Amino acid sequence: MSLSLDHIVIRVQDLEQTIADFTTLGFTVQRGGTHADGATHNALIGFADGSYVELIAFLREAPEHRWWDASHGIGDGFVDFALLPQSVASTIAAARERGLSYDGPFAGGRVRPDGERLEWQIGKPSSADLPFLCGDLTPRRLRVAEGDVRHHANGARGVGNITLAVNDLNASLARYRALLGEPGVQRAPLPGYEIELAILALGTTTLTLASPTCHTREPAVGLAADLRRRLAARGEGVFAVALETNVDNAARSLDRALAHDSIIELIAGSSTGRAQ
Repeated sequence: MSLSLDHIVIRVQDLEQTIADFTTLGFTVQRGGTHADGATHNALIGFADGSYVELIAFLREAPEHRWWDASHGIGDGFVDFALLPQSVASTIAAARERGLSYDGPFAGGRVRPDGERLEWQIGKPSSADLPFLCGDLTPRRLRVAEGDVRHHANGARGVGNITLAVNDLNASLARYRALLGEPGVQRAPLPGYEIELAILALGTTTLTLASPTCHTREPAVGLAADLRRRLAARGEGVFAVALETNVDNAARSLDRALAHDSIIELIAGSSTGRAQ
């Protein structure tokens, strides 16, 4: 079964300020519109490889929503990512046959600022380490615009890697095997750093599962400490994203304040793209 990255979600409090900040970081930001349930509105950063980053903010109280923070204490940052299936229903059925629980399909949609109405289907996982599924009913080009909006002053062309913080690497790998159908996996223990990694391919993107190996004491410094803090504060999910850029000498970490507490790096290389 072929599943590729659809998009990464960053939840924010103030969408207008976030649009301005990501524009300052060198991104071309598109206004997305209001979702069908009236709970959220968004803006998009589209890439040449066909994936995108969604900046999303709530318009009302929405305790039923997957990304709602009832305490408003967690703040801005990564909250999720989605894979693109050919059929949400077929992907859910195949996952269930392999013992993995996904709910759906559920109807989704939004109205763009130009009045165009978009529709899609969603599949929701039972655990936070897994992505949700997002499959279009209307043409995908209406949801993910093409052309100049995919060009960015900072040279970003696509998502090279997503790093996920997970509690139990073996358990998460078993779930991903059930979802993706026995993908190739590279295991990468890091002795002395109290971290273990597993790397999977998602089309032109790689997915790195990262787990601290010691959960009984706080490491003094380093990535293991950062992972433990992320897991304690937000639970499992997207920890960091690397965007490929075609600009020479552009490799750098983006200002975390302007990126609304999201760890984003620009790395050398160019995405190969995928069919739309």
